[in-house]
Amino acid sequence: MDKNILIQYCDMKEEIKDLRRRIRELEKQIDRIKEEGAVKDTVSGGMGGTQHFVVEGFPVPEYNRKMMLLKARKAALVEKETELLELTNQVEEYIASIEKSELRIMFRLYYIDGMTWIQVAHRMNRIFPKRRIAYTEDSCRKRNTRFFEEN
Repeated sequence: MDKNILIQYCDMKEEIKDLRRRIRELEKQIDRIKEEGAVKDTVSGGMGGTQHFVVEGFPVPEYNRKMMLLKARKAALVEKETELLELTNQVEEYIASIEKSELRIMFRLYYIDGMTWIQVAHRMNRIFPKRRIAYTEDSCRKRNTRFFEEN
């Protein structure tokens, strides 16, 4: 295993967030269709096209299409979440295999918890308050880079 598993894990988390956002938007569209209920249209006919009639009905084809899309997206979400769970196990095993405890903590904060490097630096300073040289955003990022250059 290498850095690619960590990158893939981060990308998968973002993909799942995007899929959840799309599901929420689609649910809002379906709710709007339900709330609006019937759609109305005026058509001409009778007496040589001079009479006008109002036609009213529920947009069944549009509603059915959106419901099928919603089911498909929810199924894809379940599949992606299962895949993410397996990937999480692989990432945690990879991080656990790192010798230095300090790097393991840093990697968990950044890759698993999704913190920024500045947040990682602040958290590391809270975890190790008696450290002679304080952690900075750059020092954390650099340690990450060096680790992967060496391995």
